[in-house]
Amino acid sequence: MLDFSLTEEQMAVRDMVRDFVDKEIMPYIKEWDENHHFERSVLDKLAGLGLMGVCIPQAYGGAGMDYNTLALVCEELERGDTAFRTAVSVHTGLNSMTLLQWGTEEQKQKYLVPQAKGEKLGAFGLTEPGAGSDVAAMQTTAVRDGEGYRLNGSKIWISLADVADHFLVFAYTDKTKKHHGITAFIVERTWPGFSSRPIKGKLGIRAGNTGEIIFEDLWVPEENRLGEEGEGFKIAMSALDNGRFTVAAGACGTIQACLEASLKYSHERETFGQEIGRHQLVQQMIAKMAANLEISRLLVWKAGWLKNQGQRCTREVSLAKWVACDAAWEAASDAVQIHGAYGYSNEYPVERYLRNAKAPVIYEGTREIHTIMQAEYALGYREDKPLNKMLPSWPFEVDGE
Repeated sequence: MLDFSLTEEQMAVRDMVRDFVDKEIMPYIKEWDENHHFERSVLDKLAGLGLMGVCIPQAYGGAGMDYNTLALVCEELERGDTAFRTAVSVHTGLNSMTLLQWGTEEQKQKYLVPQAKGEKLGAFGLTEPGAGSDVAAMQTTAVRDGEGYRLNGSKIWISLADVADHFLVFAYTDKTKKHHGITAFIVERTWPGFSSRPIKGKLGIRAGNTGEIIFEDLWVPEENRLGEEGEGFKIAMSALDNGRFTVAAGACGTIQACLEASLKYSHERETFGQEIGRHQLVQQMIAKMAANLEISRLLVWKAGWLKNQGQRCTREVSLAKWVACDAAWEAASDAVQIHGAYGYSNEYPVERYLRNAKAPVIYEGTREIHTIMQAEYALGYREDKPLNKMLPSWPFEVDGE
């Protein structure tokens, strides 16, 4: 039986986040964006609403809601601005959900619980100056040193680089094994040898914090290794399944924001004696936004449903991320076109939507990577197998196991 209706709880969360965005983000985002200012208090307020661990079991400090509720939160946040959806994507999708899937009970108690409560912020470090889509090209190393490892290297384009407390990072423990020689570690900001610096001059997501993190002879105790040696690539790819899910959901928020702005302007602006909404080519762009919003949401919700069943959904998440992010970029471009010259200035928000919409087409798997993935699935060259550790299905057991 197919049921596309939202539950009362999901609608309540969606409405709560929408109201939060209208009151806590919309009145200030233009100023924050212009000044490249990351407003940390927004995340503190989201934590107060229980939304920094929305899909983490209550036993680990979260709200215990399902994965599609996380999608709704991300959509509504990105309707306000991509910067705050990105923060939740990284903190919850890439870091906390990965700890939930792969962490030991001790690691969950030490790191996941305070993150789910919003007391600590988590981030994710995979990309390097010379290693993006080609993960095996990473240069960061982790060498055995007593009862731990000595990390050296750097990661770039890291969201929350200057503000996160915990980082899930990946390094080579054996370069001769390539992908199978990568290992995952939980790193704390306060440890000697850790430093960060911001990235300036970004095209978009200017209200977000993005930077580089550096490890200089940073010692990590063995109990902070996530999974076994050599499982890092597998852990990273499972983390990206979660992150890409939230990115796709957020892209729906950009399409929604573009549609709302375009509808409003199409009724207000008149040319040739009538509202521009009466012109067929404007209608064509609006119709495309509306259609792509429905398509993108359905792809996201399908992936979320699979996550709720405890099934691997790499193919479905990849498709949702690719389609939704491309659609968001197209919607933002069309929204600027509908606004004409005014769309080219920051007098209207569509200029910001266009700048913000480009990054998701690139990060967490470029458009080209996802195109290749979908072709390989269709051709039978790629096949997903269940991981030895899967995200817990929803509803979660009372004890969080």
